[in-house]
Amino acid sequence: MTVVDPGVGSPLQPADDPGPRLPAVRAHRSWLVALSAGWLALVVLAAVLAPVLPLTDYGQVAGPPRGKPELSLDGLLGYDVLGRSMLSRIVSGAQASLLVGVVSGLIAFVVGSFLGLLAGFLRGVVDTVISFVTDTLLAFPPLVMLLALASVLRPSIGTLIVSLSLLMTPTFARLARANTMRWASREFVMAATNMGAGLPRLMGREVLPNVLPSVAAYLPVVIAALIVAEGSLSFLGLGVPAPTPSWGGMINDGQDLISRFPNLVFVPAATILLTVLALNIVGDRLRVRFGERTR
Repeated sequence: MTVVDPGVGSPLQPADDPGPRLPAVRAHRSWLVALSAGWLALVVLAAVLAPVLPLTDYGQVAGPPRGKPELSLDGLLGYDVLGRSMLSRIVSGAQASLLVGVVSGLIAFVVGSFLGLLAGFLRGVVDTVISFVTDTLLAFPPLVMLLALASVLRPSIGTLIVSLSLLMTPTFARLARANTMRWASREFVMAATNMGAGLPRLMGREVLPNVLPSVAAYLPVVIAALIVAEGSLSFLGLGVPAPTPSWGGMINDGQDLISRFPNLVFVPAATILLTVLALNIVGDRLRVRFGERTR
């Protein structure tokens, strides 16, 4: 005979039964993550191996102006307004876009994490000053700041890296500060403090290893935003200077002919779309994975 405690269980579900377990939703999206990782690997390999690929140089004429795609390596994606290979320019543009996005993201990640760690652990005046600076930069319209820096400084890849790093550093600083404040109050940090651990050990060996994974999980998403920002500036003529190709610059070159030759705009736009989408999907998976590990 089954004894049932009202409010605890039922004959259909014993009290010690945790209930039905739903399958993890993320398991059904593994194929999407795999496709995203594959696309990113393809873009990175193409950018790294661009000098040895059997493609015509991005500045040389390889076919008829505004030529349609054909069954050849140079003409696989068609030709631009001057007859240059679209595929060659897409590959060379990947070098500029990835260089700007990855280097800017890494600089912002390192500087922002260091500032956030100081602000979240030391508190007091240090926290007040760093928070004021980051809040001021975040309050400034990003596009206006980028346009101002691009108009004052000489347009170059170095200028883009500095400008975009300055734009994204406050985001990492606030994220690192919030995570530092959460980990700094844990029992193991208090135990290390009571055992006489100094400030460098507490920050570098106790708190920092726990803060970095959560902050680094957002790096792919930030790199995606930086690639879009670089493409926007190049589209406006304030990004990567000619003759170096960039995805945003290619869209600008073909915008006047989009009604008759849509591939001139669609090819670089689709490349940006797929790359940004893949980075967002991979970044979302990393945030879920690091979140589970933290819990």
